[in-house]
Amino acid sequence: MDNIKKAMQQIDIGEHGSNHRKPIPFEAFLQEVLDNPTGTIRNVFQVFHDLFKEYVGEGHDEYPNDPESIQYVSYDCSQLLVEDADHPFFADRLFANRLVNHVEALRSGAQQNKIYIFDGPHGCGKSTFLNNLLKRFEEYANTGAGTRYETVWRLDRRQLMRGEGHNETASILESLFRMQQNPDQRQFDTIRSMAVHDTDGDYVEVPCPCHDNPLLLIPKSQRRQFLDELFENNEFKYTLFTDKAFEWIFHEVPCTICGSLYDALYARLKSTAKVFEMIHAVPYTFNRRLGKGISVFSPGDRPVKEIILSNEYLQRMINRLFSDSNQVRYIYSQYAKTNNGIYALMDIKSHNIERLIELHNIISEGLHKVEDIEENVSSLFLALMNPEDKKNIKDFQSFSDRIVYINIPYVLDLNTEVEIYRNIFGTRIDDSFLPRVLHNFARVIISSRLSLRSEAMLDWIREPAKYNRNCDKNLQLLKMEIYTGHIPEWLSEEDRKALTAKRRRRIISESENEGRQGISGRDSIKIFNSFFTTYAKSGELIDMSMLCKFFHAQKELKASIPDGFLDSLLQLYDYSILQEVKESLYYYNEEQIHREILHYMFAVNFEPGAVETCNYTGETVHVTDDLFDGFERRLLGEKTEKAKLLGFRKETQKEYTSRTLTQEIMVAGTPPTETRLFQSLKDRYEYNLKEKVLDPFLENENFRRAIKDYAEEDFKTYDQKIRDDVTFVIDNLMKRYRYTEHGAKAICMYVIDNDLARKFTKP
Repeated sequence: MDNIKKAMQQIDIGEHGSNHRKPIPFEAFLQEVLDNPTGTIRNVFQVFHDLFKEYVGEGHDEYPNDPESIQYVSYDCSQLLVEDADHPFFADRLFANRLVNHVEALRSGAQQNKIYIFDGPHGCGKSTFLNNLLKRFEEYANTGAGTRYETVWRLDRRQLMRGEGHNETASILESLFRMQQNPDQRQFDTIRSMAVHDTDGDYVEVPCPCHDNPLLLIPKSQRRQFLDELFENNEFKYTLFTDKAFEWIFHEVPCTICGSLYDALYARLKSTAKVFEMIHAVPYTFNRRLGKGISVFSPGDRPVKEIILSNEYLQRMINRLFSDSNQVRYIYSQYAKTNNGIYALMDIKSHNIERLIELHNIISEGLHKVEDIEENVSSLFLALMNPEDKKNIKDFQSFSDRIVYINIPYVLDLNTEVEIYRNIFGTRIDDSFLPRVLHNFARVIISSRLSLRSEAMLDWIREPAKYNRNCDKNLQLLKMEIYTGHIPEWLSEEDRKALTAKRRRRIISESENEGRQGISGRDSIKIFNSFFTTYAKSGELIDMSMLCKFFHAQKELKASIPDGFLDSLLQLYDYSILQEVKESLYYYNEEQIHREILHYMFAVNFEPGAVETCNYTGETVHVTDDLFDGFERRLLGEKTEKAKLLGFRKETQKEYTSRTLTQEIMVAGTPPTETRLFQSLKDRYEYNLKEKVLDPFLENENFRRAIKDYAEEDFKTYDQKIRDDVTFVIDNLMKRYRYTEHGAKAICMYVIDNDLARKFTKP
């Protein structure tokens, strides 16, 4: 029994208890306003914005100091659309930026009085997105951070009936209030959904069916002065009176029912103060299943027959309280239930076409006629649409300026595509792939969704062939990197500088017309499942040869992939991993390199045969042709002609005397190792060292066998030098590029067996 009591107590104080708080008097509500003004003075558009601020945040810009930044940042939407969701929705970077920008505009009021239609092809996850978004909004709106207040009237019978000979009437009202006859089910549901509570026998509670903020009951003509008196001169007060997002609090009027109640009470009580004693505030609770605050309609949901909703018992009590049935008419429409909430349509077809058309006047004017009563409607209207359904509303041209289309294409961000695979098949799938291969699978899928020709990319990179080691002829691989927010290191300095904000915006804007065709989200999951189950069983790590073999064997899939894309992807992969292995093998004595560069910079001012003391190292330098030739060939190549070596030496000497020595070292006091010339020589020196780092190992068959035997007993049989070199490269691959030991061995063997060093050797 003790356990049962504890369990029941837990339910009693559970998380839903906050949704059933009692109404608070208007003056207590004003204290809440003073304590938390930004939380209590906000409409649905501001709450929707606050939802994103809470669950998405500011986003991360990888290039914060870039003068050509376009604020194309990385937003983490996992808390909003993934966590605790039965069917997670992964928003790629393009869609996340598009969505956040619309939400920012929505808060400011710039795009209100519109319907927002999420437009995308079949299989892009539109329904999943909207369901997850509405679920999170409902949860947030019912928490302390998302709480708003709505009006509830507590009509004091004693004041209203005092001195008016209403004793008998009061008795009748009491009886009526406590009676429960047997109305039909529809009336009973109406009573329950718009309940009238008599908490202590002296009050009748009348909820505002339109969920008005209690501040709207302050007469519009006095509202500005009232709020000016209420708030001290602080930052929020300045924002309240100047920010467009708060204009609604000065311009909107209460719903017709609340306005009628206010007028009727004032006529009876002759005192504004006494009227406000009957105004209370209660948290606006949301419940999608009951259609309270959130209503979602599927195309097959038939329209309700009763457009006008009412509460017969409540109306009868109001009539008796005021002795006049015409003063307050408690009637409203279904739109009142989602006023200051969200009204959503799942797909614009069948009955939802009628609903969308009916929204035209409501969205335009913000009003809805209920018999002869005007009802305020200020809701966030959302809808989903497939491309072929646009024809259903094409004849309503006057509606076009009220529609904002937000594109949800197939995923175009390769990192997001990989996250989808991990979510469905488990994060351990990474253990079955060599690094880069899983992401390359995503690149193949996304290539089918991109346009073959990109005017924006060709305006930027006018000769794509110069990047044939890193990119395909259509520049799709480069475009994918831009879509992920990454600017590749292999771009030339000239092209990097040419990526202006204007060009970058133009490239990103092309995504609006991409992702509407190609391999769908559903199909990509099926394809990945087939690929993974085929090759993961082999026990070997999945590599690029397996990936290429798979797609070449799929005739139907191959037709969706741009011609030559797989070859370019393999070329990029081979070149990238070759650089990784070279970087991992590369070991140099930085002190020795610095010494050689400083001696060369100093020696170019002297003729061969001179013997001088270097100003930078203090060592004696014998200036000879061998010193010059040896250093210059390490930078320019062993087969470089003598004339080019002399030309390089002359240019170096000119740079040294005109800038390095005179401006940087002597005037600016720059250390010689931090001058522009030194850094340029060092970069070229290190690059050429890395280019040739594999040469001695490729000629040594023992090196290949030692890699194969690494971590085996036979590895001990190799000489110390080979063991040290192999251990060095394996360790670096694991530390720098997150290979497993097995993966590091496999990638070294791949580089050697495919002779990648010679494949990419410059002619």
